[in-house]
Amino acid sequence: MEKIISDLDAMRAFAALGHAGRLAVFRLLMRFAPRPVRPTEIATALDLRPSTLSSYLADLVAAGLVQVTRDGRSLHYAVAMAECEGLVRYLVEDCCRGRPAICSAHTPPMEAKMPDRVYNVLFICSGNSARSIFAEALLRDLGAGRFTAWSAGTRPGSALNPFAVDLLARNGHATEELRAKHLSEFQAPDAPVMDFVFTVCDTAAAEECPPWPGQPITGHWGLPDPVQAQGTQAEKALAFARTYAALRHRIAAFVALPLSSLDRMAAQQAVDDLDRNALQEVL
Repeated sequence: MEKIISDLDAMRAFAALGHAGRLAVFRLLMRFAPRPVRPTEIATALDLRPSTLSSYLADLVAAGLVQVTRDGRSLHYAVAMAECEGLVRYLVEDCCRGRPAICSAHTPPMEAKMPDRVYNVLFICSGNSARSIFAEALLRDLGAGRFTAWSAGTRPGSALNPFAVDLLARNGHATEELRAKHLSEFQAPDAPVMDFVFTVCDTAAAEECPPWPGQPITGHWGLPDPVQAQGTQAEKALAFARTYAALRHRIAAFVALPLSSLDRMAAQQAVDDLDRNALQEVL
């Protein structure tokens, strides 16, 4: 539903974002959008005291930029997307004064549909030893040649987790060429341009990365880290199996999307819906 932004609404929003701390909180929430985030996760990612974060969030909610929902005793915060979209429209509604030829010289043309070609996809997590490696192998094998898959970590280790490698091999995935890679490999000038970038852990999603060339479609599939699982060997193996199954389900749904028949906005919406549907299934 379209949100009409008044002058007063706009002034409140700009005032709220005119503070470095509140802006940092808003930008973090936008990186997770449309998924809500718990205050403890925000405080950890931004190294904020709970009282300071509470003040920032209250101001952003009062300004209409953030919405809060309650789940039992827990609060979850998310960007108020309708209000933010309305704020953008407020800024550009008088653009070019009805003379689109002026704007078109400064605006890159939008593709009517997604290009019908092999898509480049990158999966990011912190360690690049299990979750993102699962995703890389799954998309490579389920994508039927329509995707080129990579994975990387913000702080990768030197080797893949042995539980992950064993699980992939037992499920028929080739593992010989899989390796832990640093995200910087894909931010170099000669790196392939990505069409899709997915974060598969909350730590990676919370970190601020430079803008990706080509403005790829992005998604966040936050999953628990099986590497951190405690207990017996069987219990640890079960954690890896659950993570693998969750990623297989999402990637199967992703490869089934009719991407070449969608425009970019519809493709982004479809990717967002994959995460929403996965959350609803868990709940």
